[in-house]
Amino acid sequence: MSDSPLAESPYAVLGVSEQASDSELRRTYRRKLRETHPDTGGEAARFDRIQRAWEQLGTPEGRVAYDSGVARRGSRANSSARSWAPPASSPRSGSSRLRSQMHGYPGRSYREQYLELLHEWVGIDVDIPDPYDPKLVRSTPREIRYPLASAIAEEDTGVVLAGLGIGFTVWNSVRTGPQGAAGKIDHIVLGPTGLWALQSEDWGASVAARGGDVVGLDIHPDERPMHQLAARARDFERQAKVRFSALAVIIPDDTSPEGVATVGTIRGVPTLLVQRPRLANLIRAREPGVAFGGTDLFEVRTRVQSAARFV
Repeated sequence: MSDSPLAESPYAVLGVSEQASDSELRRTYRRKLRETHPDTGGEAARFDRIQRAWEQLGTPEGRVAYDSGVARRGSRANSSARSWAPPASSPRSGSSRLRSQMHGYPGRSYREQYLELLHEWVGIDVDIPDPYDPKLVRSTPREIRYPLASAIAEEDTGVVLAGLGIGFTVWNSVRTGPQGAAGKIDHIVLGPTGLWALQSEDWGASVAARGGDVVGLDIHPDERPMHQLAARARDFERQAKVRFSALAVIIPDDTSPEGVATVGTIRGVPTLLVQRPRLANLIRAREPGVAFGGTDLFEVRTRVQSAARFV
């Protein structure tokens, strides 16, 4: 199961209560496998969820670990890995000459939104010892967990972009509308391969490129993530008088069938769905169809820097 704050509880995936006996859990798991198996007309994505839920709850040790709020080895909530709390240092920090030039703070606005919504939900006067406690986060409504997942996604992408090197400049969390407007581009990246507009997303489940956009079980049918990014990119292009070379939605590892998938084009600009581990190589190496344009690199940097307003 994904360690995303938005990932559906394995109990909810299996359709049992947290008080279910081990035998009831096993019976339900076997029945769900039969119902969702692709060979019997089930959906592969739901079948995969059932299997992953069982991986977490199928052993007494795994169930105790999940119930206590401790995730499996290698996930965020494990003591050996970074938790859902903010990172100890920002991708902007550090003086290594190999780092990209970074502007803005990825994830900060979403962190503030999460904490505000959490306090409203718990009670303004109620003390919250650890707002990132896994059991507390899992108990909140999805609309509260969404900004936390968005913050983590932005921060993780920010770490990748900071390591691109001195040939790249990155602007994080850039406003694309008037003061107070919600629209923003998570990351604008400029380098030898062009000007990129990136949106970091995490829906807590698998997604795919289909029909010219990004689709998934947890993406509302009316939601069009790539077209929303394109609209924000057009707003910024007008402000800065620049043209983006490519647009990409960045997602966690193993949440799409391909590491890099071509979604299509919007107004002649290539659109991509990219698993985060593939991002650095993608931006360093010119992608087929991604054109830089005729404007001088220094001139583009000056225009973006002048227009960038951070959220």
